[in-house]
Amino acid sequence: MMKKTRLLKGAFLIMFSLMVLAGKNINFSKVVGADNQFFTLYQFAGPIAGSFLGTTFGVISVLGAELASFLLLGKELTIINLLRITPMLFAAYYFGNKDRLKTALIPAACMIAFIAHSVGRQAWPFTLYWLIPIIGRIMPNNNRFRIILQSFGATFTAHAVGSTLWLYTVPMTSAEWLALIPVVALERFIFGFGIAGTFYLTRYVLKKVAQKISMAEQVLNTNTILEAQAEPVAVKAK
Repeated sequence: MMKKTRLLKGAFLIMFSLMVLAGKNINFSKVVGADNQFFTLYQFAGPIAGSFLGTTFGVISVLGAELASFLLLGKELTIINLLRITPMLFAAYYFGNKDRLKTALIPAACMIAFIAHSVGRQAWPFTLYWLIPIIGRIMPNNNRFRIILQSFGATFTAHAVGSTLWLYTVPMTSAEWLALIPVVALERFIFGFGIAGTFYLTRYVLKKVAQKISMAEQVLNTNTILEAQAEPVAVKAK
């Protein structure tokens, strides 16, 4: 069982690495306030690592994937690029961690930090989006829409962390933040369902891999039994 689990985690890491490499090269939408910065389809894959590898290893794998992209894609080590690593780490943490209080505190802390800023205070309606990951943790775990709630909670947690860091590092007016409200609605709606879809697809593929592993184990066990049964016959023939 332990060996099978390790094989499945290894299979996920391979899949995750391929999704990261592919997703990082496909731009989805432009990041407002920064030149030549884009959200990519990686936003769909990053958060699910926490679910399949556990919170700690999920966050580590996301960090590794982000750092690897700097080397493979030739990104510059700018402050903006480094800051953009952080939100996905928290998204993976939210998606994989079952502790309701710890995960709900992240968007709550971002709301407080955002409104504490002089510009953020004038754009406080922007932070209402971050009630979504908090509500997601209030809902019971046996809810049939659990994965959807986790997905939207993860993407809005990433949004909360990223926006708060952006507020304190990139000059923007309160009018610009308020103008982003409808843009965020469409963007995160797609991200939320994209994360859920990626999760279900990955789980399906891993289930097929698990079946293949089980079949291979059965064949190996059968061959071992046959060899053990044939050995006394061979000895007697001598």
